[in-house]
Amino acid sequence: MIRKKGRWIEIELSRGGEKRRNAGCGESGADQSPGDTGEVGGSGLVTWKQGASPDWRSRSRGRGHWAPAGRPRRGAGSCVVRNGAASRRPRLPAPSPPAPVGLQLPRRRFSSHRAPSAGKTYRWKQRCRREYYRAAFVVFLKKKRKMAKERGLISPNDFAQLQKYMEYSTNKVSDVLKLFEDGEMAEYLQGDAIGYEGFQQFLKIYLEADNVPNHLSLALFQSFKMGHFEDTVKNDVVYLSDVSCYFSLLEGGRPEDKLEFTFKLYDTDRNGILDSSEVDRIIIQMMRVAEYLDWDVSELRPILQEMMKEIDYDGSGSVSLAEWLRAGATTVPLLVLLGLEMTLKDNGQHLWRPKRFPRPVYCNLCESSIGLGKQGLSCNLCKYVVHDQCAMKALPCEVSTYAKSRKDIGIQSHVWVRGGCESGRCDRCQKKIRIYHSLVGLHCVWCHLEIHDDCLQAMGHECDCGLLRDHILPPSSIYPSVLASGQERKISKTSQKTVDDLNLSTFEALRIDPVYNTHPLLVFVNPKSGGKQGERVLWKFQYLLNPRQVFNLLKDGPEPGLRFFRDVPGCRILVCGGDGTVGWILETIDKANLPVVPPVAVLPLGTGNDLARCLRWGGGYEGQNLGKILKDLEMSKVVHMDRWSVEVIPQQTEEKSDPVPFQIINNYFSIGVDASIAHRFHIMREKYPEKFNSRMKNKLWYFEFATSESIFSTCKKLEESLTVEICGKPLDLSNLSLEGIAVLNIPSMHGGSNLWGDTKRPHGDTHGINQALGAAAKVITDPDILKTCVPDLSDKRLEVVGLEGAIEMGQIYTKLKNAGHRLAKCSEITFHTTKTLPMQIDGEPWMQTPCTIKITHKNQMPMLVGPPPRSSNFFGFLC
Repeated sequence: MIRKKGRWIEIELSRGGEKRRNAGCGESGADQSPGDTGEVGGSGLVTWKQGASPDWRSRSRGRGHWAPAGRPRRGAGSCVVRNGAASRRPRLPAPSPPAPVGLQLPRRRFSSHRAPSAGKTYRWKQRCRREYYRAAFVVFLKKKRKMAKERGLISPNDFAQLQKYMEYSTNKVSDVLKLFEDGEMAEYLQGDAIGYEGFQQFLKIYLEADNVPNHLSLALFQSFKMGHFEDTVKNDVVYLSDVSCYFSLLEGGRPEDKLEFTFKLYDTDRNGILDSSEVDRIIIQMMRVAEYLDWDVSELRPILQEMMKEIDYDGSGSVSLAEWLRAGATTVPLLVLLGLEMTLKDNGQHLWRPKRFPRPVYCNLCESSIGLGKQGLSCNLCKYVVHDQCAMKALPCEVSTYAKSRKDIGIQSHVWVRGGCESGRCDRCQKKIRIYHSLVGLHCVWCHLEIHDDCLQAMGHECDCGLLRDHILPPSSIYPSVLASGQERKISKTSQKTVDDLNLSTFEALRIDPVYNTHPLLVFVNPKSGGKQGERVLWKFQYLLNPRQVFNLLKDGPEPGLRFFRDVPGCRILVCGGDGTVGWILETIDKANLPVVPPVAVLPLGTGNDLARCLRWGGGYEGQNLGKILKDLEMSKVVHMDRWSVEVIPQQTEEKSDPVPFQIINNYFSIGVDASIAHRFHIMREKYPEKFNSRMKNKLWYFEFATSESIFSTCKKLEESLTVEICGKPLDLSNLSLEGIAVLNIPSMHGGSNLWGDTKRPHGDTHGINQALGAAAKVITDPDILKTCVPDLSDKRLEVVGLEGAIEMGQIYTKLKNAGHRLAKCSEITFHTTKTLPMQIDGEPWMQTPCTIKITHKNQMPMLVGPPPRSSNFFGFLC
């Protein structure tokens, strides 16, 4: 029991079954509360020593304080309290409990400068004991108040651990609820609520884990329980509806649903608004999340307080649900700050990959040799190298992908890591680095400079990101949007937009401010393309660029990368994959509604790659230096490539058709012999994928299917089963015996075959010549004019070619024949079929029942064309 009257406080304590009543008073500092800088077992500001005894001496006339002097005596105890420059050691009889960390006893005035007499010593001990218990109890009250304030807040570590459990679980909330409502878990229900034991069973079934940590389940249970103060706290239960709602949102709920749920979670009194105390709880949670993300929290609290004031649009002193949703939908990353989207964590962990070293390499931890040809571990991000057994003791990764405080924004510093000097020559003094003898040299993970250890002092502090500065987004250019200036972060109070008008998924918690006159590169990598080439390209780009610029398409798809770079001026996109991957990216860009569509370049992986060939990026990546490819990207030019819409209108028949793979044509569309070969190849590869694990095997299988097609001619007399209309005019095919028709947007098909053929190009602009030839009419069918037409990616025209059979296709591929039959050049085409025929769009085949197919112009997409190839002929520059 506590009674406080003025400067007096009475404390009734129960200890060891015996109640003791103590009273303490103070003169100058009796009302002072102990500092809250620590707690029991914390930083060690207060310690308890056994066997120490103080002496007393005066420090000034008429005023003094206790200070240690002389040699300590055994058998007594002393409580050492450090407060600023002064130290006082009140002598307490041993044994006594240790003082809480942060205990600060007020100074006392003495009537004399001499040490207290023996009679006064006993009274001083009693007063010190009373004041000790008083200060300890006040610390206890503050700690209890702080714990009550933070109760119900899930820590970021707990939330990250919960997300990992959910990634490996296949159960759904709806399935678990059935077990509690009608199944074997109904015994745990208490009306509409469940107790802690029932909640543990819920987690065990939902997460498919028998050993869910107690601290995690208890933290979750407390957070749900604090949502209803009156009934759930008293009965120690949680409502099953709240639990199911929360986990349903984590399974894939919409951002606006998550915002509404978090509002109700922190609105503990259920009055529909967030008052000041509830806003304080939100700020506490945001600070904990920021500390978990390694942000500079010293400058963050006033920013968060200002941000929460800005959310209060009407200035009422509280935040309504509408204001909360509006803020989270526009510029305030509430879900990230509250820890519900943990995508910003730089955890300092290395991204290891096993590697065999063809040259002597030394471990960064133990500095001993790994061994020539032996396997070790290399970090993809910083090139930190260790033995397998040294990985657990390795220092944290030095790569930080974004600025975590305002002082780091705009200025990028070198990040040096020992070793990794592959060139063997210092970029500062141009002398050799003796990398074969020991762990020597330093390399910067951003500019990739390599220097001697002794040359470090001569290097400047600022890093310019080296030769690839035009593509790199340094960490100093990426920062949390909450650290933006108040003017940038301020939400317009006159905006008339509502939550229904906003796409909450387009908001990113990080803001990008690129270096002036640079073109940051957004890289998409399909690891499955080209066998193991995709994985190798992925980790190489993670080292050459900022890892936040490189996205694994198999993990999250292209949407997160496009959202992240949505408002970045002058950015470019590099797609690492085949033609199918490029088509996926272009289709996603269409749906993203970007304010400015960035140009797209292609790094071809795998086989085919017809679009990459036409854009002069080659037919396939074969391990070339990626740095050189990025330098070629700087010299590339933009061309606007036509894209075409495909509408398939099936006729009413009993026969079922395969699904149409695409609705957009980027490369080509075909009916007949070539689609039949591609369809058989596709079916066999899906049935026996182990037989198609190399380029050579794929070509042999393709040759086999082409040979059988040339023998059986399944698409013979194609003109009898279809009719073609070009811009509303029928195309005459009666004089031709065709087995296939190809509609080309680019002059490459089947991995490099030019079905349209080469045209002697007159001097001048090809695009201008094509415009002059077709200016008077949208359709060109005159054979003499078609001989002079040159394919163009951006002329809004399609080239139509007829094929006589598989043998002719092989002749064109091997350059034994120049081209197929040039039928037309047009801007719109329609097919009418009367039987089931094989078809393909950009290499994806299917069998189509009788139908009508309409192909019309959709839009144009900016693409990057590589620089012209350097001629190997000495006199090539004269041509």
